[in-house]
Formats: sequence, structure tokens, C-alpha cells
Amino acid sequence: MEHNQNGEPFVYTSHSPKDTEALAAWLAKAAFPGAVIGLDGDLGAGKTAFSQSFAKHLGVKGVVNSPTFTIIKEYEGRLPFYHMDVYRVSLEEAEDLGLDEYFYGSGVSLVEWAQIVRELLPELHLHLYLETTGETERRITVQGYGEPYEEWCRSLKQNGVSTE
Repeated sequence: MEHNQNGEPFVYTSHSPKDTEALAAWLAKAAFPGAVIGLDGDLGAGKTAFSQSFAKHLGVKGVVNSPTFTIIKEYEGRLPFYHMDVYRVSLEEAEDLGLDEYFYGSGVSLVEWAQIVRELLPELHLHLYLETTGETERRITVQGYGEPYEEWCRSLKQNGVSTE
């Protein structure tokens, strides 16, 4: 599936884990049933830390860790939270996982290493790319594919992210 980016991406500079958590909190507050967020970035860029912050602000109780070997973990929060890590999965294997049931369900899907299953992602989704720019600094590029995700990017650009 071809994903056309229509709006300009929002580029966020995170100076600390607290800053990254603020972005995750903003996105968790905006999340709705059927929301899909893809995360990509180098090893150690903070994908799992972002996912944990997102889950916390979605109201998930308890420990959220990377589902590297289980591939998909389900949690209860304000909305069901489907945390996926497809690092060890081929596109062919991913096609057999029934991801559509999650993507078009009543919860929020967050996919680490989303680039691997890009063809399986819904046309409408949000994509974040995390880059390490310093010991605790990250550049996070947030790209919306379709509404409402493009609106999220516009709102982030206009209003920024509060770390309070």
C-alpha cells in the first residue's frame, strides 16, 4: 500500500526523557479507537521508552515492556492498547498475524519497527522516526498520513508540546 504524506511533518527536539514523555502524553491524549502509530529509529533511539510513556498516559497500569519475542502485547487503559514489535518478523510472517484486527479494532495500535510492515499499515496512520542526536537528545519526526493525523501535526506545530 502506498502511503502519501500530505501535510508537513512536525519535527520535535527532545532534550531529555521527560521531553519525549511529553510528546507521548500529547499523542496518548489525542488517541482514539482505531488509531495507528508506527515507530522507527535506530536501536537505542527510545522506541520502547516512548511506547512505555504513551501507555502510561493512555492509562495502562503496570509494566509495559517491549514485545520483541511475543510480537504483540495487549493492555487495558482508557482505550485498549496494542503494543507491537515486529523487529524479528518478516513481511510474509506479519501478513499471517491478523494485524488488521488490531488496526481496525477498538484500541490503539503502536508498532515498533513499523517500516518492516509498512505495506500492511492502514493508509491513515501516524509515523514517528526517532533519531539519537546526543546522550539524552532525540530528534523525533512526526508525519501524519491522512486526517486526523495531519491535524495532529498541524496542532503540534502551532501549539508545541508542553512538558508541564
